[in-house]
Amino acid sequence: MNKYRIAPLPAQPEAGLIADLETIETATLGHVRFTGFMDRRIQALASNQPTRAGCAVTLALPAMCSSLMHYAVSFLRPGDFLIVDRLGDDRYACLGGAVARAIKNSGAAGVVVDGCVTDVAEILAEGLPVWCRGASSLTTRRADLGGTFNRPIACGNVPVLPGDIVIADASGVVVLPADEAREAADEAIAREERVQRTMQRLAAGEKLGEITGTIASINAQIDGDTK
Repeated sequence: MNKYRIAPLPAQPEAGLIADLETIETATLGHVRFTGFMDRRIQALASNQPTRAGCAVTLALPAMCSSLMHYAVSFLRPGDFLIVDRLGDDRYACLGGAVARAIKNSGAAGVVVDGCVTDVAEILAEGLPVWCRGASSLTTRRADLGGTFNRPIACGNVPVLPGDIVIADASGVVVLPADEAREAADEAIAREERVQRTMQRLAAGEKLGEITGTIASINAQIDGDTK
């Protein structure tokens, strides 16, 4: 039996959708959606990480093996977002300085690892956007143990299919089904425009409770209770 299960690279979304998604924050999606949010402990290595979005390319790696990682990064395209399922391992780091440079050279949008990375300073120096569960000095080896590439995986307790749309920033990572991404982007952009109007009103001195109507609503209930 073949240890490796490899499928073709998924179709990439149109560039305009990705450009629109990169103008919003994942927290905005948190106001309009309930699904697709990865475990909050998967965080950006860079604390000031701006929003990145791209096409999910999926990888599942056995605990101590990075053979398929070296294979997969050799096929990444500009705009791909590599999503790595570590199959429950939280000890071995599958991404370090050399792999980060190879991914950066591919033009990929970023990497999400449901596990550890190493060579943090080198990764940051490469300028590769990376989200992970932390750092480890214990690293994977090219042990030829198998794995899957461009097959369904789970990452951060979220199912990920090749071709899904990934959006990530300093607040976390969200996975959008490809057929829902445009609607989600439009809804999030509209919400951010409303938030900007609220921020302008706050800057002008209005109270938040007045803007949102909560002062009037709660006062009405209080008045009702006292009658």
